[in-house]
Amino acid sequence: MNADQVAALRVLLAPTGWLDRTRSFARALRDYSRTPQGLLIVGTPQDEPWHMTAHLADESRLAEIPELAPTLIRWSHPAGAPPHLRVGIERLEAATRQETLLVVSPQAAPAELLERVDDARRIGATILALDRGDPELGALAHEALAVPEGTSPLSFDAAQHLVSAAAGEPYRPRAPRRGSHRASDRPAASRQEAGQGAASLRSRLAQLLDAVSGPPADPSD
Repeated sequence: MNADQVAALRVLLAPTGWLDRTRSFARALRDYSRTPQGLLIVGTPQDEPWHMTAHLADESRLAEIPELAPTLIRWSHPAGAPPHLRVGIERLEAATRQETLLVVSPQAAPAELLERVDDARRIGATILALDRGDPELGALAHEALAVPEGTSPLSFDAAQHLVSAAAGEPYRPRAPRRGSHRASDRPAASRQEAGQGAASLRSRLAQLLDAVSGPPADPSD
């Protein structure tokens, strides 16, 4: 998803409240990430957050915000991987109070991940979570953004694009407050209002993204 597609998605999501929630989470990420190389990012053993890592690395470089440059934490890696791609899960044992751990988990966090996150929090690291509304992971996070299954027209992948793009926007950081806060669903009535016209939004999104990116390439070309 390129910058034009992100802009198109923002136009379609403007009435839903998701732009405010993703931007709020992105600003929390900026507020807490104050040390170069101090932003750690981890996923589940089955789903490493490659896209989020790449997006944040791009935003860090383009916006000249070294604090946003992420360190990908991996559960396993091939022996020949370059140094920046072989930072193991044991890195969390060395987390400090000056560092931030971003957990990106599109499934319920397994026990081994929750244990590692809890250990990092006890050491003093700040925990942020982008997930599906996992209550156990949310209880460990100082800031969390839940993107439940079936949240139309916003997908979990699109939420990562919006958060990373907003993290690189010009912004005057505020003094971070270390509490436990989940920017998840609004009350049921609000969710119902936001969900009205979802099918229409999906249709408009597909048309707009097609117009921006052009027709799919022919594999035979």
